Amino acid sequence: MQRYFAAHLRAPAEVSAPAGIEDRRMGIYRDLIYNNIESFVSGGFPVLRSIIVDDVWHAMVRDFVQRHCSHSPYFLQISEEFLHYLQNERAQSPASEQDPAFMLELAHYEWVELALDVSPEKFPSDVSVGVSSEGMLDMAPVASPLAWSLSYHYPVHQIGPAFQPAEPGAEPTCLVVYRDREDDVGFMEANPATLHLLQLVEQAQSETSEQQSTRQLLLQLAQDMQHPEPEQLLGFGLELVQKLHRLDIIAGFRAA
Repeated sequence: MQRYFAAHLRAPAEVSAPAGIEDRRMGIYRDLIYNNIESFVSGGFPVLRSIIVDDVWHAMVRDFVQRHCSHSPYFLQISEEFLHYLQNERAQSPASEQDPAFMLELAHYEWVELALDVSPEKFPSDVSVGVSSEGMLDMAPVASPLAWSLSYHYPVHQIGPAFQPAEPGAEPTCLVVYRDREDDVGFMEANPATLHLLQLVEQAQSETSEQQSTRQLLLQLAQDMQHPEPEQLLGFGLELVQKLHRLDIIAGFRAA
């Protein structure tokens, strides 16, 4: 009976209500289930909601409620479950042929903002924050666990009702989405070199050997980029590291 009851709540147009229950009472449950889930999905993906017309949006959310098997009971994780639905069930649905080509990337970007906002990760406590410019070069940078490097085909941070690109960009859209020490979530437009530098920083952190200094990492970046004058990259690279540190994308520095 419970499964039958739940099946009706998921798909009231396809599964009849259990016999012997007043429809007015069932209506209360139907409205509560759908409206609560829809409100969390709309709140988690406000840009996506703003560019999809009402009937298509509600049909998609109803399909999510009906077809997706969620693995978390927590309201805050409904957005992640909806993203999984878009990646799996929605992608296999004929209705997805009418979806914007950028929809999945936009949804992922919006989910990242929410995921960082509620993440339990904390800034490392064993790092030096007030480091001079000269000192930064000889110390090992530490990436924040609350900064995510992202690369998309579409400029997801610019999409809205007034801008909906029909084709991917000529170059990938590189972004760093982060939460700072004031618990504000923001993003920084980046490029492949910046993302590669952050990757080098994270790789150096995960190694058990001696940590690499900012100077060593920038020279490694120059080598990977096949830069003709590696030493010239140090000045520009140091300015980038300072910016990343100001934004709390680099949490601080440790002795190299």
